[in-house]
Amino acid sequence: MNARALQPIATQLAKTQYDHQPHGIHVDMNHLKSGEVNLGTSIMAINFKDGVILGADSRTTTGAYIANRVTDKLTQVHDTIWCCRSGSAADTQAVADIVQYHLNMYGVTNDEPPTTQTAAALFQELCYENKNMLSAGIIIAGWDHRHGGQVYSIPLGGSLHKQAYSIGGSGSTYIYGYCDANWREGMDEQEGIKFVKGALQEAIKWDGSSGGVIRMVVLTKAGAVRHLYLPDRNYEGPGTDKP
Repeated sequence: MNARALQPIATQLAKTQYDHQPHGIHVDMNHLKSGEVNLGTSIMAINFKDGVILGADSRTTTGAYIANRVTDKLTQVHDTIWCCRSGSAADTQAVADIVQYHLNMYGVTNDEPPTTQTAAALFQELCYENKNMLSAGIIIAGWDHRHGGQVYSIPLGGSLHKQAYSIGGSGSTYIYGYCDANWREGMDEQEGIKFVKGALQEAIKWDGSSGGVIRMVVLTKAGAVRHLYLPDRNYEGPGTDKP
């Protein structure tokens, strides 16, 4: 579902929010196609000393069938605010499109870019208000002038958690030990990339629903830089990942 298809919903949401209605953001889920395609996946985001790094595998499944081997699960919702998506592909794409619309409206209305905290609050409100109709686990990470790099996670159910690093998806089950053993505060960019790549390689190795390439995006004061690591090169690189 593209942004144009969501435009009537987004317009209604904008009116609800900016009129300061007490009922929060509500989406008529009858307009959104039920998600048959599932992002059984491995996603993560970390803080490092200059910003944040997001990473994900690229396998999308429909049951046991691999629907797409090179899905891009890293979604830009503003200049230096991105999210990782897990759960129903249809649900998470729709939610990300709506949040992107609101953040663009925020920038126009307030004449300043939104913060990562603002983006996380929008994701959380959408996921919580529609928790019985959505299958969506989302990690939000970004860099802004007010707070620097920040990472937030929203698991199924719609709770919001600020974290130094966050892992999610079916593959995360297999890498808690790896992350606990190898994580440390204040890593530089290359150390952070090595940590994310190593964790995702372990998830891909053991999780049947994770696979394909490893995509990353590094967000700093300078902007966003994307990286791509290929399995046929043993995930060495990086290559340039252009959407």
